[in-house]
Amino acid sequence: MAELSKNLLKNLAAYRLPKCCDEKEVFVVEGVKLCDEALRSGFRIRTICGTNEWMVAHQTSLPPDCEKYTVTADQLDRLSLMRSPNKVWMLVERNMPKILNIPGSLVLALDGLQDPGNMGTILRTADWYGIRQVVCSNDTVSCYNAKVVQASMGAIFRTAVHYCHLETYLHDCASRGYAVYGAMLDGEPLYSSRLLQPAVLVIGNEGRGVSEGVAASLTHRLTIPNIGGTCESLNAAVAAAILMSEFQRNGDCF
Repeated sequence: MAELSKNLLKNLAAYRLPKCCDEKEVFVVEGVKLCDEALRSGFRIRTICGTNEWMVAHQTSLPPDCEKYTVTADQLDRLSLMRSPNKVWMLVERNMPKILNIPGSLVLALDGLQDPGNMGTILRTADWYGIRQVVCSNDTVSCYNAKVVQASMGAIFRTAVHYCHLETYLHDCASRGYAVYGAMLDGEPLYSSRLLQPAVLVIGNEGRGVSEGVAASLTHRLTIPNIGGTCESLNAAVAAAILMSEFQRNGDCF
């Protein structure tokens, strides 16, 4: 394991910028827990920068075909986007699935979601419920955004995330007889609805909800009853969690 030169440190620090990650088709993974997940994931790791303590503890599990550098705390701070960098930083190659499957169980679809924290939390929750396919509109935040990766708590390594023209995908699903559900304010009450499956569950943008074009492809509209009657809306990640839980409770869809 080599030490990190000033020039190489400068080059690697450029990956703090999303543009650089996009150009090289990689994403940044930071911290002990997430980097341990990356080592177990099967994703190809291009570069590892870790403290001497972390490197020694992981020397038997490091992939042989990646660049490895021992770094100081100050160097790690130069690389990191975290307020308190935690021992290790990695560049991991993106693993975007090439095949988009028509649902065999429950597929989650995200329509224009913009907040990285919401996106990461939704992936983490989908992972909890065993949902392995998430389909996103092309204007949804990148699943490889550093904040999404952190908020996913490792789910990014276990969930196939696709980006596509969502209206076309949903129309295809509906034409094949699959139920396409959307979280809508004017929908049927969730707790009195019979949830069919296999199905696609659409979660809309944080501000505008499900877009008009996507709404046209829905076969069912669902709403979570506002029992308190005072709050205007639910956070998108919270709404997604409630809906995923109800699909799990109401059927053997996984």
